[in-house]
Formats: sequence, structure tokens, C-alpha cells
Amino acid sequence: MRTTPPGGTRTRAVIYCRISQDRTGAGLGIDRQREDCEALAEGNGWDVVETYVDNDISAYSGKKRPGYEQMLTDLDEGTATIVVAWHTDRLHRSPTELERYISLSERRGVSTHTVQAGQLDLSTPSGRMTARILGAVAKQESEHKGERVARARRQKALAGEWMGGIRPFGWGLPTGETRTKVDRKTGEEIEEPELDMLKAVPEEAEALRYWTDAILSGGSIRGLVKWCADKGITTTRGNPVTHTDMRDMLLRPRNAGIAVYRGEEVGRGQWEAIVDETKYRAVVAILKDPARTTTPGAQPKWLGSILYQCGRGDCPHFVYVTQSGGRMYPSYRCQTGHGGGRRAEVVDQYVEDVVIERLSRPDAHDLLETGDNQVDVAALQAESEQIRRRMTDLAGMFGAGQIGMEQFTLGTDTARAQLEGVTKQLAQAAMRDPLAGLVGAPDVRKAWKALELEQKRNVLRALVAVTLKTPRPGRMPDGGYFDYDAVAFEWKRA
Repeated sequence: MRTTPPGGTRTRAVIYCRISQDRTGAGLGIDRQREDCEALAEGNGWDVVETYVDNDISAYSGKKRPGYEQMLTDLDEGTATIVVAWHTDRLHRSPTELERYISLSERRGVSTHTVQAGQLDLSTPSGRMTARILGAVAKQESEHKGERVARARRQKALAGEWMGGIRPFGWGLPTGETRTKVDRKTGEEIEEPELDMLKAVPEEAEALRYWTDAILSGGSIRGLVKWCADKGITTTRGNPVTHTDMRDMLLRPRNAGIAVYRGEEVGRGQWEAIVDETKYRAVVAILKDPARTTTPGAQPKWLGSILYQCGRGDCPHFVYVTQSGGRMYPSYRCQTGHGGGRRAEVVDQYVEDVVIERLSRPDAHDLLETGDNQVDVAALQAESEQIRRRMTDLAGMFGAGQIGMEQFTLGTDTARAQLEGVTKQLAQAAMRDPLAGLVGAPDVRKAWKALELEQKRNVLRALVAVTLKTPRPGRMPDGGYFDYDAVAFEWKRA
């Protein structure tokens, strides 16, 4: 806001207003500051030529304040000789910033006046000392406030309460009531639904469970991102789900009802758990496996790429898809380049038909791998709870001075090692056989078609080895030219 001053010798002044953590969004703090500062300027006969505003930006955080930076630039160019603020802590909470401001004030003859703390004469040693003392007090208040906030967040985490922030995907069921909020971009008051952050949103919870089962069945994050795009599912901010978003959502302990503080699990949350803890642990084990390929480059587009083996003579290599027939007919060819090609879509369709037929037989259940019946999941979960509780107790004892750093470190390292072992056992108990979703399905073909390509490839890896042998020349007994007998199947499970 710029006000053109009338002629004469009236002193030119600027106003600076800032409010941090305007979480209600009202911006009323800024309005009150501006009104008080304008009244001070009017009472002293100063002409306000500019008002600078930084809303919801902490002076202590170190983040750049556009309004403040513009004010310093204008003052250096001689825009005004008076700065009016509501209090000194609105201008600075950093000693470095204060020293920069003092230097500019001395160089350009700028004086500072505040509504609450009066005038700061930065041209004198006593005035600069006062400013520095007020800055030190403001810094101490900020640090103390930060400690209080950290303690409050830790207490909430230990109690399993919602700690605020962006609504996590899966939770935030509308209560039927609304609350008033001010849009930060427009400054307008809007009504938004009141959300219960302890209650799961049914459709989002179902998506989380589907993603978890998909990963356990051999699915990929890439495939799930595409699934979200096809279904029109977005993040809670309304943005398309990215690879990073999907990975982060799958790795959240919150999914299994686990509370976390500063990256450490601290107990059970009060919110509804969406995913079984055993499945969650298994997903974490899969996605954090160092052997897992995270930058695979181009993904296979065909069922048998680098899975079907070349069967020409004693060739030990696998086949991949190339273009032939004027790029109209994708074909499987050996990596070595020898021999002819086999029509990719025909081979894949035949392999799919054979696999589906095998999984549709009455004895298909015999193909499933039996789980480890010796794993007591309930006992493992109870053990993991005890270990986490012990880690929390150790932290409390260390904070109270009851044990020293060496005891705390040794106890924590031991507990973490034990927890890692329990987690691995839980993960193994939750791993799903790639065939599990197909065997016993009412319509195996329909279930197969619902799988993403990587899941189908995982079924092949687990069930059968396919070899493309040298086909017979000429027309086949069925009248066609495709030699189905040259596609050999070696079943890995009896």
C-alpha cells in the first residue's frame, strides 16, 4: 500500500507488519498492527509512504521475508527515514538480521519507532545496546516456545494423538460440522468441513489396503501410480499421486496404527488402523530391501521379455521383443540375434491361456506354497510391542538422569537389533504367494486380467519356465502357421 504524501516538510515513514503462525488464517493480527502503527505515525505527523507485510513467516526461522527485504532495499534508496513497527520482535529475532539493520540505519539515518517499545535510537551506543537486548530476549522466547512445542508434540505422539499437519491419505472422516478458515492466497473466509482425524475414510482406506496387497503379491509402485491415475485418485491436496507419494504412503507406520515421533515408533495411535501390522511390516521389508531395483529404466512391455528362454540348440540366453515385418509385428528373438522370431502377441496369449487353464483345475490349490505354520504372529506382535515399550522407557530414564549415555546407547542398540529380527519374521509371515489371488478365484481369467504386468510376470517366475524352441516349417495340422508345440512348459510346482 503506497500513500502519496502531500507537499511540505513532513517526515516520510514506512510501516512493517509481520505475524507468524497465523494458523487460523485470519490475518487480523496484521490488521491490528497496521492500525496501531498508522495511529502512531499520524500522532507524530509522519507521512506513511509504504506498508510492508509478511504474513505467517517467522523472523527466527531464517526463511526469507519478501516484505522485509523490500523494505531494506527501499530504505537504502532513501524512500523514508522512519520505520514504524508494532514491536521490535516484529522486525527481528535474529542477531545477524539485527546487526544488518543497525548498519543500514546508521548509514541512511533511519530511526525506528514501535508502538509497544517506544523509539530505538540506533545512532547511539545505548540505543544499539537496547535493541540487542530486546533481540536476545526475543530469541530466547522463540527458543523457549520451540521447546514447548516440541514437548507438546512428543506428549501427543506418546499418547497416540493426532499431531496436526496435512491430512494423511486414509483418515479425516467429515463430522457433519464446519469450521471457518481464511484462504491464505485470497484472504477470504471460507467454510470447510470439520474432520475427525481418528476415523478412516472408507474409499481411501480401501485403496490403502489394495496397494498393500498389491505390493505383497509382487506389484510395483509404478503400476500403483498408474492405477491411481486411471481411477482418478489424488493426494489429499488434490495432486496426482507420484512415485514418491505412493512409496511414502505405503511406508507410513500410521497405516498400521503405529505412532511415531521424530522417526521413532513410540506406541499405538488412537486412530483406526487400516492395514494389518503384519502386512505393513512385510511391505516395509519389500520396499526397503537393498536388492530391490529402484531405477530400472525402461520397464518390460511384454509378458515374456527376459523370462522366456531361447530353445534353439543349446542356447542358454533369454529372448526379448523386437520389431519385424515393417515394425508391424513385435517378435520374440534371442538376445544373441540368431534364428528367427516368434510373434509376441501370439506367444503371450498362448502362455496366458495355458497358465489360466492350469490354475483353473480342481487341484490348483496344490500349487500354493504352504506358509510357515511355526510362526506365531500374535506372539511376535506382542514381543515387538514390548521391545518398543522398553525403548521408550530407556529414553525416559535417560532424560530423567537415571541412566547414563553408555547404558542408554547399549540398551537402545540391543532393542533395535531385537526389533529388526522380529520385524523380519513378521514380514515373512505376511508375504503372499503370487498365485494366491488366482487359485480358487471364481473366474481365474478375469482375476488374471486384473493383474498388472509385473504381477503376471511374478506368477510366471514362481510357476513355470517357458522355452521357445525352433518351430517346424510350413503349415501346422490345425491349418495355421504357428507351431504351438515349439512353446515348451516346465512346471516348477508339482
